[in-house]
Amino acid sequence: MGAVYDLHCHSNASDGILRPDELVSRAKARQVDVLALTDHDTLQGYELARKSADELGVTLICGIELSSQWARQGIHIVGLNLDPSATALAEAVTLQQQERSSRAEEIAARLEKLGFSGALEGARRFAGEASLGRPHFARFLVEQGHVDSVNTAFKRYLGAGKTGDVRHGWPEFEQVVGWIKAAGGVAVLAHPAKYKMTRSKLHALVADFREAGGEAMEVIAGQQTAQMTDTLARVATKFGLLASCGSDFHAPNQPWQELGAFGKLPPVCRPVWCAWE
Repeated sequence: MGAVYDLHCHSNASDGILRPDELVSRAKARQVDVLALTDHDTLQGYELARKSADELGVTLICGIELSSQWARQGIHIVGLNLDPSATALAEAVTLQQQERSSRAEEIAARLEKLGFSGALEGARRFAGEASLGRPHFARFLVEQGHVDSVNTAFKRYLGAGKTGDVRHGWPEFEQVVGWIKAAGGVAVLAHPAKYKMTRSKLHALVADFREAGGEAMEVIAGQQTAQMTDTLARVATKFGLLASCGSDFHAPNQPWQELGAFGKLPPVCRPVWCAWE
């Protein structure tokens, strides 16, 4: 039986629930052999995760999930096997965090106009040192009794098309791919099925990603149907991309995104770890 790879997960350094060391410990318990911590636009959790991985015998890959845009649509790109000390990566994180901060301030301003005072301070309290995002505003709204759950907060105020849905000014994905490559990493198109594109648009996205220097795509992102896996495997093969896989884990008690709980890459795929092993 081969090693178990989970190359997409999140800690509380971004929008996950567990601390980086807790996440590594859970991965070990779930029999994950090789783990990539891919927090959104930050490497803040990497050192703590690395120390835990060294102690527990888990191979940790330095990763990140960077936000970008293509054809005016938000696209996430995972960077794997990065040099955490790379100057290009530090510059990328700084720029991305500045964009996140500006967006958070605009979300707060909009919520204030709806009568939800103290939104920015409240969300920051939930975020702690993590990147500030909509889930933190949602938790603030729950705490204040404005809604009964995080899901309700998104349905009423923060989800797509709602008042708190502020458009990001993310860089084009050519720039993001360039950052990853400058840091010695492999650029991976994250969870392509989640963009809900037509077949032709997905192929156009993948073709442009490949042209920009992208080297891999996630053929598996959490639990999905065998048909979806087969479809994405064919796309990756058609465009000469390596195949990656990951849970996109954020929190316990979400079995569809549990660490290591997904199918195997189809034999037709060439795994992304071939790029560094």
